[in-house]
Amino acid sequence: MSDLLDSEHLTGFVTGAYVVAALLFIAALAGLARHETAKQGNLAGMVGMGLALVATLLLAAQKAELLGERSLVVTLGLVLLMMAIGGAVGAWRARTVEMTGMPELVAVLHSFVGLAAVLVGINSYLEYEGYADGVHDVEVFVGVFIGAVTFTGSLVAWAKLSGRMRSAPVALPGRHWLNLAVIVASLVLMVWFVRLDGDLGLGLVPLLLMTALALLLGFHLVSAIGGGDMPVVVSMLNSYSGWAAAAAGFMLGNDLLIITGALVGSSGAILSYIMCKAMNRSFISVIAGGFGSDGATVGEARDYGDHREVQAAEVAEMLAGARSVVITPGYGMAVAQAQYPVAELTRKLRERGVQVRFGIHPVAGRLPGHMNVLLAEAKVPYDIVLEMDEINDDLAGTDVVLVIGANDTVNPAAKEEPGSPIAGMPVLEVWHARDVVVFKRSMATGYAGVQNPLFFKDNTQMLFGDAKDRVNDIVGALG
Repeated sequence: MSDLLDSEHLTGFVTGAYVVAALLFIAALAGLARHETAKQGNLAGMVGMGLALVATLLLAAQKAELLGERSLVVTLGLVLLMMAIGGAVGAWRARTVEMTGMPELVAVLHSFVGLAAVLVGINSYLEYEGYADGVHDVEVFVGVFIGAVTFTGSLVAWAKLSGRMRSAPVALPGRHWLNLAVIVASLVLMVWFVRLDGDLGLGLVPLLLMTALALLLGFHLVSAIGGGDMPVVVSMLNSYSGWAAAAAGFMLGNDLLIITGALVGSSGAILSYIMCKAMNRSFISVIAGGFGSDGATVGEARDYGDHREVQAAEVAEMLAGARSVVITPGYGMAVAQAQYPVAELTRKLRERGVQVRFGIHPVAGRLPGHMNVLLAEAKVPYDIVLEMDEINDDLAGTDVVLVIGANDTVNPAAKEEPGSPIAGMPVLEVWHARDVVVFKRSMATGYAGVQNPLFFKDNTQMLFGDAKDRVNDIVGALG
């Protein structure tokens, strides 16, 4: 064991392993960018993480050996025990979580990264007892701040997405001034913390005070964001977790953690920008409050008239006589687990010579890419799954559009009502098709709480009930 942990040889191995792992992580991101290569991307990420874990475990063993054989055994035993527990829990959740629960699972995983950054930061400060280093103190302070905000913010996102907390924004009086006060107070505490020059006893005071303020800030920031902006919040927290990991890497002097955190942080920031652009909103406006009222009608109340209902057999006849069909899924499809009957319906229509395509809005569902993953899971061909910008111009020439569980992403109020909270948001303009069939359980508003005039248009018919049952009824009627 001593030969394996020899300083010179181990340093070379760890450096090489970290370089290879970093390249594998980059390859993972590249692979995940396309449906066809997503599995290879996941595999590259898993191999990279496995390699990184082995290298880090050897580093920990080297440090422990310097303290004696007993310390080595205890350290390795504790690390392996924690890895076994974490791996078992992860494998269990991966096997049992449904796709509808994936958004909240991702959110709660982000909270773990934030909590880890907080604990690493505090431990790093305690480890350097009496060692005055202003740069290290700033790294600790910033890392703990980002980690604390990520931790409570992610927990709130998890609670909202899982229905344990109302999705309506919690708008406290003067909330922007409150957030600004917390940030200013944290900066003052950082100056105090750095000026203490490694005084362990006093230094913990500003550090822990800032941690409490940052936990409050994370809770307040996300609780003030409404349900309509949840896809942006998830990607934003993904970015925060990356920067928290990078900060932990600086504190630990771990180059791979810095690289990995930077990759996650920058990709999450880019995704947040894409999401905001897809909603015609600025990132600052989302963080400052967002929109969404948990089902209550927002904006100007209007009488749009009466809706028309249709039955599954009539929809089957409509589809049988169509030349082109576009399906626009939303979170309701995920809730009903209707992706498999939708895939079967697609197969039957294509066998009849009907052109079938899918239109995916960038923020459909509660997690970016959620609908794409569901359709891929059901073996829907990748080449007929198109993004909003690719399909919108073709909708005017489409015979039938099936809106399955989507609401806000197909709302014409975004184009036709300047006073609407979603005014200016790019949407799938399904109302231009010859016929539109909307699958819904009721006439309730969507997650953003905005009424949808699409339901009342002359070329729209409502098919009520569970989406999975109704699609199966249509498939059965088609024979």
